[in-house]
Amino acid sequence: MEIVRRRDRHRFVVLPKRWIVERTIGWISRNRRLARDFERHCRIATAFVRMAMIRIMLRRLAATPSA
Repeated sequence: MEIVRRRDRHRFVVLPKRWIVERTIGWISRNRRLARDFERHCRIATAFVRMAMIRIMLRRLAATPSA
């Protein structure tokens, strides 16, 4: 693991893509079905990952206040 230190705390810095990927994998792994590899076929596992991401995006959209 690499620790990245910020030089200036008041400036906007784009996160490295690996952090975005790790965060997304963390969100997906919250689903109980995806915590272990239960599926025999890759297409079924892929479908469950898609359903998990749809669920995450729907929750994020529902949480935003309408202007």
